[in-house]
Amino acid sequence: MFDLALLAPERLRPLRVREYDQLVAAGVFADEHVELLGGVLVAMSPQGDPHRVTTALIAMLLTRALDGTWFVQAHSPLRVSSSSKPEPDVAVMRRDDAHRQRSPVLVIEVSETSVVKDREIKRHFYAAAKIPEYWIVDLQRGVVEVRTRPLGRDYTRTRERAHGDVIRPLGLRGVAIAVSDFLPRPPTRRRRG
Repeated sequence: MFDLALLAPERLRPLRVREYDQLVAAGVFADEHVELLGGVLVAMSPQGDPHRVTTALIAMLLTRALDGTWFVQAHSPLRVSSSSKPEPDVAVMRRDDAHRQRSPVLVIEVSETSVVKDREIKRHFYAAAKIPEYWIVDLQRGVVEVRTRPLGRDYTRTRERAHGDVIRPLGLRGVAIAVSDFLPRPPTRRRRG
C-alpha cells in the first residue's frame, strides 16, 4: 500500500451502498467475505468456534424470548448510511421493518479478533444510524459492552456486563438474557509455581 497523502490534490472516491449492492449481485465478491464501512471495502476475519457458537446462542436466546412481531437476523448486511453496510453478528428489528431494512432496535457484534474495529469504527456508524442499543461481546475479556443513548456519532452510555449479570435490552420489553447463557468464560491463566 502506498501513502494516501501522495494523492493530493486528488481524493479517494468512496463506494456507495447502491454500487456495492450491484457488485454483490454480479458475484464480484463470491469468494470473499467483505463489508462496506464508510465507502471502503473491508475484508472480514474468519470466525472461530467461540465466535460462531456465541453468535448462534445469542440469536437463539433472543428468538425464543421474542414473539412473532420481531425478526432476529444473524450475519446479514445492514444498511446504516449511503456509504456503509456492515454485517453485524446479530440484529433485532420489528418484523415489518425487516424487508425495508429499517433500523434495528439492537445490534450485536461478537468480537474475537475484531474488537478494535467494532469498538472504534462500527460503533460510530451504528450511533449515527440512531440504533438505540449496541452490544460488543468481547470474547477475549469475557464481557459484554452495552452501549445505549446514541447522540450524533457516539453512544453516551456504556456499561459492562459479565457472568452473573442479566441484560435487559431497552427496546425489547420483558426480555432478559443471562450473560452466562451465551458467553464462554475467558481462558484462565495458569499460575507458575
